[in-house]
Amino acid sequence: MGLFSNFFKKKNDESKIINIVSPISGKIIKIEKVPDKVFSKKIVGDGVAIEPTGHEILSPINGTIETIFKTLHAFSILSCDGIELLVHFGIDTINLKGKGFIQIAKESQTVKMGDKIILLDLPFLKKHSKSIITPIVISNVEKIKSIKKIFCSNAIAGQTSIMHIKL
Repeated sequence: MGLFSNFFKKKNDESKIINIVSPISGKIIKIEKVPDKVFSKKIVGDGVAIEPTGHEILSPINGTIETIFKTLHAFSILSCDGIELLVHFGIDTINLKGKGFIQIAKESQTVKMGDKIILLDLPFLKKHSKSIITPIVISNVEKIKSIKKIFCSNAIAGQTSIMHIKL
């Protein structure tokens, strides 16, 4: 009976698990370690952060680019499943007014996981930014049942899972 009850329990569970991959190569860290209270106190949402080593930001999920900030330091994406995700490169990088960034994707563009969004001049950004720690935040956490955060020291952009979202 146990085998069948587990089968039916899984089959009747309406939850859906969404995989989010690292948008940039680097070390995955806790959001609480971001040197900006807006992120570390989860004011704009919950997620993880990345200490980047890569030179490109990729789409972490299938969806549509909602906004790319004029300063190119951040973008938001709405997944096909309704997850609102913010990728924010560095802290106070808005002050660079787009220097160190090259935009690839456009607003309203449909993207697949791993598509290029923004290219980075990482040495320039390291030199001219308060921090290059990059928060990856789910802004509509009220629609999420749970978030499983996955930490690792060598995430590969577009490949390594960083969060599993249960809807």
